[in-house]
Amino acid sequence: MGSGPDKLTIDLQQPRGGWTAGRMVQIAGKVSDPTVDPITVSINGEKYLLRTNSGAFDRQFPITAGKNAVIVSGRNAKGLVSVSRSIYAAVSPVAIKAVLTSDTDHVYTDLHIYEPNQNLKNSMVYQDKYFEHIYWARTESPSGGHFYLNEQSGSYDQPGYGPYLYTHSAPPLGFYRIDTNYWPSGDKAQVAANLDLVLFGGTPNEIKRKVNIPLVKSGDTITLAWVKIEKGQRAAVYIPSQDKLTLEQTKRWPSWVLNYNPKDRAKDTSGDYGD
Repeated sequence: MGSGPDKLTIDLQQPRGGWTAGRMVQIAGKVSDPTVDPITVSINGEKYLLRTNSGAFDRQFPITAGKNAVIVSGRNAKGLVSVSRSIYAAVSPVAIKAVLTSDTDHVYTDLHIYEPNQNLKNSMVYQDKYFEHIYWARTESPSGGHFYLNEQSGSYDQPGYGPYLYTHSAPPLGFYRIDTNYWPSGDKAQVAANLDLVLFGGTPNEIKRKVNIPLVKSGDTITLAWVKIEKGQRAAVYIPSQDKLTLEQTKRWPSWVLNYNPKDRAKDTSGDYGD
């Protein structure tokens, strides 16, 4: 919450509303109270914290096919102020969208995506070579996955709230792993990592899942979710920290998924974590 004594105003310069043919929308403007940092951006109910710089903010976010409700909010001593826009995206649905944020400034809660390697078939045990590792140092996958760095106001890969974004419009069939890796700074201890996962958004097969999990130890790696992309634009999601699968549901997942624990492996040979 900002500490300014005057009533807050928000000059939301982008988006202006209307329609777009792009998959990303720019959220840009300025709050009258420069002590308000961060502001809150809500897109179709998914909330993100966005840093300000002397009151200014500027960041691109993914949107879904069809109507998108954008709300930008800020609060100071005089209360909460919100500005809204409605934008229609004339784009085809995105098959996978993963957005990772945290609730704490000056930390890294890095997003790591493991896509199925199209040239190899999964065996009965977990092996790194069966996956393509997409993260901050490798932002494009061979099959067309896109990783969007946490970049705003001209600064590369800022620590803090995020978001880190990953999308794939035509993902190959198979298993995907979504991890977070935690790197605090200074006296920061525990943070909450928040994953918003949308599969085949805007279609009859849409799946939305949310994961909120604490991160405590520097260097900790936690698997937030497994995704199985199936034929006919269908998918299944397994969240180890939340889901208690029935016997019938476990048949969709191999044992190396159900039993996987990143802490069992000292190093991930498909790509180093960290800086």
